[in-house]
Amino acid sequence: MSTPKRVVIVGGGFAGLACAQKLANDKRLEVTLIDRRNHHLFQPLLYQVATASLAAPDIARSLRGILSKARNIRVVLDEAASIDTKKREVRSADAVYPYDYLLLATGARSSFFGKDEWEEHTVGLKTLDDAQAIRRQVLTALERAERCDDGEERRRLMTIVIVGGGPTGVELAGAFSDLVRRALRSDFRSIDPARLRILLVQGGDRILKPYSPDLSEWAKRRLESLGVEVCLHTRVDEIEAGRVHLDSGEWIEAETIIWAAGVRATKLTADLPGEKDNAGRVLVNPDLSVPGHREVFVAGDIAHVADEDGKEVPGLAPAAEQMGHHIAKVIKEDLRLEKTQYAGRKDEFRPAFRYFDKGIMAIIGKNCAVVEAGAFKLRGYPAWLMWLLIHLLFLIGFRNKLVVLLQWAWAYVVDKPGARVITGTGKPEPVR
Repeated sequence: MSTPKRVVIVGGGFAGLACAQKLANDKRLEVTLIDRRNHHLFQPLLYQVATASLAAPDIARSLRGILSKARNIRVVLDEAASIDTKKREVRSADAVYPYDYLLLATGARSSFFGKDEWEEHTVGLKTLDDAQAIRRQVLTALERAERCDDGEERRRLMTIVIVGGGPTGVELAGAFSDLVRRALRSDFRSIDPARLRILLVQGGDRILKPYSPDLSEWAKRRLESLGVEVCLHTRVDEIEAGRVHLDSGEWIEAETIIWAAGVRATKLTADLPGEKDNAGRVLVNPDLSVPGHREVFVAGDIAHVADEDGKEVPGLAPAAEQMGHHIAKVIKEDLRLEKTQYAGRKDEFRPAFRYFDKGIMAIIGKNCAVVEAGAFKLRGYPAWLMWLLIHLLFLIGFRNKLVVLLQWAWAYVVDKPGARVITGTGKPEPVR
């Protein structure tokens, strides 16, 4: 029997995990999955951890646990530092991982459009740590406002600025509004949580840009009915500790500044040859391989690829999952062709990636959502029910599905999310 091919997958997100699962228990392959965290994260529900609706373990599951029955897969807790495509090696601080096939699926990071110093004064929403940091900051700010006698300082503590009107920003704004107007309405004595000021800043002419204009407008009106201040045609031109300057000339004093305005590829993409787009994403071949390196694949948020209609494939979980499945299919087809007369012409038979658009959806507070899939549009309560069902179905693991379902049911009935615990090692800042 020939020596198994070595497959290294960097990143345990939707693309990396989907590929690994498709390659599981294939004796022709030895798979190493590298991730700097030991869990797979269901990112579409990350905002609910940030807004105290769910606890961190509810939307995460151990990678080892998911792949425990895949005897040919080794899960490694490590951080890839560099890639050498000539030697076919992935390197970390203290290890080297040789490969015959490589999948880079490390996800995206926040982009500050050349103002990287803003990162120090903002929080993003990419990881569980980010979500818990947002929750800690908002809940701690309310606690500080409860014992603050200075009216101006209290207003600053009770102000949240969310930069970016995409799905992340919209869902955060709606969830925070629900949190303070429903769940926390009777928890404080000196402050009224419903007076929490939430500003959603969007540079374009509408929020939820990927959606049709009518759904975008409906979502805007829905947010405004929840008390969210939606600032269109407004850009942030300066961020300092505790305040944001808008291009209208106004300074907004805010304890919590959440950045949801843009993404860029992780630094590892710089080690790959070939062209990159303005966000650092790799312009891949139709089969998702890197030009000139048929053994290297890129998937998920760091891949720039067009669908059959020439439209850019969006950075969504379903798209990343489909890419992972496709790459596993290509690798298996390569192995099959090695035993045929076409062994030297495998590239000619590699299928191009075909993206199946399952639609997009965003939740806007309790009982409301927007859904769009081609010509199909839905909004309001029916869309909210569809959102709940689909997200439950795609959660990994029966335990996670059951826990999330019970948490949602309880929160729906009593309007009291059960994850309002402040955790973290940092001490609350003194009241100014």
